[in-house]
Amino acid sequence: MQALVLKKDKELEYRTIPTPRPSSSNDVLVAVKYAGICGSDIPRGFQGGAYHYPLVMGHEFSGVVEETRPGSAYAPGDRITAFPLLPCGVCGPCQTGDYAQCERYDYLGSRRDGAFAEYVLVPEANLFRLPESVTLRSAAMTEPCAVALHGVERMKVRAGMTALVIGAGPVGAMAAQWLRIKGCGRVYIADLDGRKLEIAQTFGMIPIDSGATDLREELRRLEPAGGVDCVVEAVGLPATFLLALQSAARFGQVVFMGNIKGTLAVPEKDVSLILRNELRIMGTWNSKIAPRGKDEWTRVLGFLDGAMRVEPLVSHTPPLAEGAEVFGRLVSRTEWFNKVIFSI
Repeated sequence: MQALVLKKDKELEYRTIPTPRPSSSNDVLVAVKYAGICGSDIPRGFQGGAYHYPLVMGHEFSGVVEETRPGSAYAPGDRITAFPLLPCGVCGPCQTGDYAQCERYDYLGSRRDGAFAEYVLVPEANLFRLPESVTLRSAAMTEPCAVALHGVERMKVRAGMTALVIGAGPVGAMAAQWLRIKGCGRVYIADLDGRKLEIAQTFGMIPIDSGATDLREELRRLEPAGGVDCVVEAVGLPATFLLALQSAARFGQVVFMGNIKGTLAVPEKDVSLILRNELRIMGTWNSKIAPRGKDEWTRVLGFLDGAMRVEPLVSHTPPLAEGAEVFGRLVSRTEWFNKVIFSI
């Protein structure tokens, strides 16, 4: 099969490698149709962040079942997406269904070969069948959409609350949509990128250009409480972490979703703000696939291509053969990108 292989740090090659064969009776061979580039793939591929080389990256994907075992719940031709974290199944968190907290997990596209290839092996328990209403391209966004939902679920959101998302990239834009779906009346979204703000505005969000406007002053002007009830930080910078704290109203809730780059030092005045305003601060990571039927992935698939709009977030859909070039342009920032999904 053809695959985009990370040979070593900063070196990708589109080449032929062996098609994977099932290593256990639970493995399903999936023909990958679409696979998205995650922000984490940049440090993994270009900042020495890979666990090993060679590696086939890619953990956000959709495809079609190619080969399965007798008695499987799936058949060749079934359209699917897949939860990329492979839990051990025996540790304490696994026993409670908190697989993202597994003590000995494996991971597609990170710790083992993933979906930047024509085929990928996936344990059957990690598969999700697509509703007829969801396209394969949109389904490749299921994983980041579930991550956004999981972060929003950390908060107690009630109808009529106000919200702010800092960062209008794909995950931030999806988090903003979840806040609207869950009942927030006014949802602000802040970013330096005007094109991303324009997309968020088409979703009904209130854009704030944080390069041209002081976000805190703007919220004080727009909101009687001087801040909002719910804040999601979806950038990952120390400055935006502090901005999230400063943007919350009294008794506000703050979720840190971005993978931080740098050291966060919280000044005394902001610690006082946390205490006096009785803020609730939460971290979030990954998503939940248990209990089945009520899990976050099933709920995402129920909203995709409906109330949850992801197609406008996709800026590029190149063939996988152009993968090395596309990553090069992404890393060098020679053109504007939002969400990149390889067509395979």
